[in-house]
Amino acid sequence: MTLTVLRSPAQPFFLYFDVLLQLSVLACLIFMIRKVSVIFPLILPKDRTTTWMFYQPIFCLLLNCLARRNMNQKILKVENLLRFHSICRQLHSLGQRKTLAQWRHVFSSACPMWTAQPYTRPWQTDALVGAALSQYRLLVTKKEERSRKSQFSSTKSKKEVEVWIGMTVEELANAMEKDIDCVYEALMNTTINIDSLEADSHLDEVWIKEVIKKAGMKFKWSKLKQDKVRENKDAVRRPQADPALLTPRSPVVTIMGHVDHGKTTLLDKLRKTQVAAMEAGGITQHIGAFLVSLPSGEKITFLDTPGHAAFSAMRARGAQVTDIVILVVAADDGVMKQTVESIQHAKDAQVPIVLAINKCDKAEADPEKVKKELLAYDVVCEDYGGDVQAVHVSALMGDNLMALAEATVTLAEMLELKADPTGLVEGTVIESFTDKGRGPVTTAIIQRGTLRKGSILVAGKSWAKVRLMFDENGKTINEACPSMPVGIIGWRDLPSAGDEILEVESEPRAREVVDWRKYEQEQEKNKEDLKMIEEKRKEHQEAHRKAREKYGTLHWKERSFIKYQEKKKQKLLKPKEKAERDSNVLPIIIKGDVDGSVEAILDIMDTYDASHECELELIHFGVGDISENDVNLAETFHGVIYGFNVNAGNVIQQSAAKKGVKIKLHKIIYRLIEDLQGELSSRLPCTVEEHVVGEASILATFSVTEGKKKVPVAGCRVQKGQLEKPKKFKLIRNGHVIWKGSLTSLKHHKDDISIIKTGMDCGLSLDDEKIEFTVGDEIVCYEEKEVLAKTSWDPGF
Repeated sequence: MTLTVLRSPAQPFFLYFDVLLQLSVLACLIFMIRKVSVIFPLILPKDRTTTWMFYQPIFCLLLNCLARRNMNQKILKVENLLRFHSICRQLHSLGQRKTLAQWRHVFSSACPMWTAQPYTRPWQTDALVGAALSQYRLLVTKKEERSRKSQFSSTKSKKEVEVWIGMTVEELANAMEKDIDCVYEALMNTTINIDSLEADSHLDEVWIKEVIKKAGMKFKWSKLKQDKVRENKDAVRRPQADPALLTPRSPVVTIMGHVDHGKTTLLDKLRKTQVAAMEAGGITQHIGAFLVSLPSGEKITFLDTPGHAAFSAMRARGAQVTDIVILVVAADDGVMKQTVESIQHAKDAQVPIVLAINKCDKAEADPEKVKKELLAYDVVCEDYGGDVQAVHVSALMGDNLMALAEATVTLAEMLELKADPTGLVEGTVIESFTDKGRGPVTTAIIQRGTLRKGSILVAGKSWAKVRLMFDENGKTINEACPSMPVGIIGWRDLPSAGDEILEVESEPRAREVVDWRKYEQEQEKNKEDLKMIEEKRKEHQEAHRKAREKYGTLHWKERSFIKYQEKKKQKLLKPKEKAERDSNVLPIIIKGDVDGSVEAILDIMDTYDASHECELELIHFGVGDISENDVNLAETFHGVIYGFNVNAGNVIQQSAAKKGVKIKLHKIIYRLIEDLQGELSSRLPCTVEEHVVGEASILATFSVTEGKKKVPVAGCRVQKGQLEKPKKFKLIRNGHVIWKGSLTSLKHHKDDISIIKTGMDCGLSLDDEKIEFTVGDEIVCYEEKEVLAKTSWDPGF
């Protein structure tokens, strides 16, 4: 019988040598079992079925081992080898009969059962093995076809993921239908900082591609994912009215100028009131709106704006809603900083100017000088060929005020001011504040329509149903026409000064407008946040790249040592260091009486530029009296509460004192800023200043022997002040300090003394024996004093 072993020429023999070895071992095992079966037939089964069950695990183990390789070829080899084993078994059976005859003669007397046991011819296993191999070939073939089919289908239909630029980690995981950890795992060992990635972090295009590639998928770009576009629900001004419907209206006049140039006094004389006398510090700190009736019957709405440098935003607001600007300049002071700013506001708003030169009753008044100074700012009076009316007045004495009013009325007639008194109301918030009994209150100028009780208004992100209206004197009114200043009560929230007021049809419509504006603000904030995140991400990437470059050429031991040193520096601060760090931060809370005052204080704080000395941290600001919540917040942050024209009740003050919270109340804005500067200075470390006590010049040098060493001694004469031994000294040579310390001895002749006065000679030695004296050196006696540091912040006034 010929044995043919099939082998692919493309595969070396060692790939299936182990299979051949296993088959050989199995054949030897079967041979040994057959040998033993001849001697001890009782240990083996007697029938074919049981025998097959005995051998079946051995064949299954063999076939399972073979199934891990190319099974079609291996099964052919097994079949050939089993045929080879069958031939060997048949040849062996011939010799077995001779051996059996010899052993039967030996055991016939000892074991009678042996002779009774007939010899059974070896069973035929070829049919069983063939059946098993054929069944196994069928199963393996089906399995290979199934795996080949699934592999082909997976290669052919690779999953396609739809991605877009700027998608987040969570969105990418959802698009891949994977867990979010799969995205993090794919981004490991890359330059991206895994620790800074959150579920809502945005990924760059390169990282999106990297994750898709490592996941074994394909990507398809789609358009930038956008939220559903919401319909614009905002309220807007009405189109221009028909000129035939317009009616004449009163002019809105804003009085502007430098602080303390007499603006409010001028308005008091026109209104016959005493507003200036009631103002804190004699300066205006709010924007006021007043309706003044002239003897001639004309009505003018005046806006009195603060002249202090802190209230620039208020002056700008006043210029935007006005028709005419009265520029007040003191004749004895001339053009000042806020005068120039007021001129610029009027030009930006394209509003005509009437010049009122005030304080002309003073002896040092020089109106012509004021007119000449204004030429540098393109304000040309009529006397110099321009179109600006100039009126010389004295607000204190009431001189020439009617001429100023007539000039204003004349200019208003030339402007032909008209408005539409019908339809929905339009206006502007001049000022807003919170009243304890009435809630949010606004002062507004009506610009179109007629405001009545019950009207639904929207301003900024707040709305109101008008419950009450009153004039500048607090008198209740039923309606407000164009150009009329009015106080409005009924706001749900406090609008900001400068917000546009629009009337809408109903409360649902007002809520819809407010919701839309809040949504729009949120979208703008999200865009800004996304921009900041992108900038931070680029910074982190750049820092990571530099770190890799820094550590790239180092040995791993050097790299580990450097990282250890860096982490050591980043350890938690000690309690003492933490206290020093906290002392360099000043958290503050700002509370004001009106929105404009808070705005002015915040504008001043924006000029703070001394963060390297002490960090100024604004943790809260608002309108209204100081509350218990403000005290609790200040306690949490160890901050200070500043109140401007607001009150703090006794209960609040007692609570603040118990919790160690400072409450500082002011009625004048520059006093508040001075207090803030002082608080900032108190957080700075004290500086040490040297105060000279006396000076002496060295006339001779010599040395004395003390024990076994020589000590250098300087002979000096006190030139100024006195030398005191307990104080500190310094040695100056050619203008340079070469030593600082204390004296070990100070003698006059042979006597030890503690003080040497002017004109006296003395000998002295220093605590440093290595210092050598030179004739002409100077000895200075001084004392050190700690001086409170002062912040370098200059708010500009």
